[in-house]
Amino acid sequence: MSRTAFGLPPEFYQYVLDVSLRELPVQRELRGATALLPNANMQSSPDQVQFMQMLIRLTGAKRVLEVGVFTGYSALGMALALPEDGHLVACDVSEEYTSIAKPYWERAGVAAKIDLRLAPAVHTLDRLLADGDAESFHFCYIDADKVGYDAYYERALALLHPNGLIAIDNVFWGGEVAHPSPDDADSLALQALNAKIGRDERVDASMLPIGDGLTVARKR
Repeated sequence: MSRTAFGLPPEFYQYVLDVSLRELPVQRELRGATALLPNANMQSSPDQVQFMQMLIRLTGAKRVLEVGVFTGYSALGMALALPEDGHLVACDVSEEYTSIAKPYWERAGVAAKIDLRLAPAVHTLDRLLADGDAESFHFCYIDADKVGYDAYYERALALLHPNGLIAIDNVFWGGEVAHPSPDDADSLALQALNAKIGRDERVDASMLPIGDGLTVARKR
């Protein structure tokens, strides 16, 4: 995902961060460590994570689901926003990248809130449903492989409590969703999901120009 706001000049985006970003030192350090990786653009932007923290606090969410963890910056931010008895199920397939996250989660005092499950996310979500967790989550953040987004969206809807929120990252995909090439599976998948959510009567939704585009949908 983009680390800067879509379409904003870099100097103005930096102004946004300078005047509005509130990070703990441990968050800033994890973001800095991730920035050194060759695929650092996969990290959630700090302004986006701060926005999701506000949504979690506003809704009083206690159970959160994350699909796509990478180095754990977004999971860290969301766990910090949860109450003491909050719980975050984090789905990813990479032990290499998620192992970077764990020391920062520990230092921030939120490791006990985060249940990291290393398996294909569809398997984890199906297991949650089979275990009776339907309509038990209050917030879900999806930021993983784009061709899997529709499957994650459908399962997240089943797992969300009525009035629960789904936040879906990269819905702009650098602008490619407006004119995807026929062989660009990611852009085509995102374009199809954007159109689907736009007419989905099960949710109320807004597509926001935060990061690389963030759709926030409320389950009716």
